[in-house]
Amino acid sequence: MAIHSPVEVTDNYIKASAAKAKSPAWRLFVLAFFAGILVSLGAIASSTAAQGIADTGTARFISGAIFPIGLMMVVLLGTELFTGNALMVTAAMDRLITWGALFRNWVIVYVGNFAGAIVMAALMAFFGQLNIGGGSLADYTVKVAAAKCSLPWMDAFVLGIFCNLLVCIAIYLGNTANDTSGKILGLFFPVFGFVIAGFEHCVANMYYIPAGIFALMNPSYSWIAADPVFSNIDVVNFASFIFNNLIPVTLGNIIGGASVGVIMYVAHLKYAKRSDR
Repeated sequence: MAIHSPVEVTDNYIKASAAKAKSPAWRLFVLAFFAGILVSLGAIASSTAAQGIADTGTARFISGAIFPIGLMMVVLLGTELFTGNALMVTAAMDRLITWGALFRNWVIVYVGNFAGAIVMAALMAFFGQLNIGGGSLADYTVKVAAAKCSLPWMDAFVLGIFCNLLVCIAIYLGNTANDTSGKILGLFFPVFGFVIAGFEHCVANMYYIPAGIFALMNPSYSWIAADPVFSNIDVVNFASFIFNNLIPVTLGNIIGGASVGVIMYVAHLKYAKRSDR
């Protein structure tokens, strides 16, 4: 298995970022929409496996072992994921793309990811997938959404930083390998770690929280609102989703992911270029 050095990985990603920046808007949106679907599929599978497990540690372990399939599909299929594209700051720092081109990519990809994820959330909530376990999956989905919407703003922000720190490390590790098995191994463990740790990923939350909101809208799950375990069910709405979770998590994800790129660029690629002079 060929291994690329940190300098090579950073340089390769910068060159790939130039292609991303030049991609037509329609193509970026389609690939981002597809990435939103793929991340949602990882979230759906992990929630389905974890629901009904009373022990929190075991449930998180199961979720962590399954959720990474989403990022694996995103990377191997060449789709566009907002959190991974935080690494494109390296191309802007290297002046291979403009900051305007970077922000254009981020906006289009973010909207595409959101559209793909929220479509999946609606399909799962209104077309029977949450019926698993006699509706226990719907109950679990609402609990997850309530917990995420109840996070204090700064908690969501900091948890977002560490989440994308690990996601972008996963992308770098995956890019050290040329073969599929090596890429999968590189991608798996950091994502496995962020799920177990309970960190916050904005694109995953574009599925998790709307799925909970839509479940409450579905008359088939009207009994959930009367469940005494939900003392915080009022926070499961789009206003709380956007302002209490999505905004701080997105900002944290940008900082965490960009930090990985900046460190790799300054300490490896830029240092190597100076040493070669």
